[in-house]
Amino acid sequence: MGRKLELLEAEALQLTAGERAAFAQLLLASLDQDSDIEESWAAETERRISGIECGAVQTIPIAEALAQVRASLK
Repeated sequence: MGRKLELLEAEALQLTAGERAAFAQLLLASLDQDSDIEESWAAETERRISGIECGAVQTIPIAEALAQVRASLK
């Protein structure tokens, strides 16, 4: 890492968790200027929420999902 990046990292790590999250979102948004992607993600989010609300999609608790993933990796 360059010195400038190291200084920026040190400063960023002094922020609260919420401030770091907001800063990270700003940085990520600066990399992606394509509004079509934003619209696509918004549509996908709405589709998934609708699927859950109408009962077409079955959800499972996160602990169970993680257990399944861990089991599949063994």
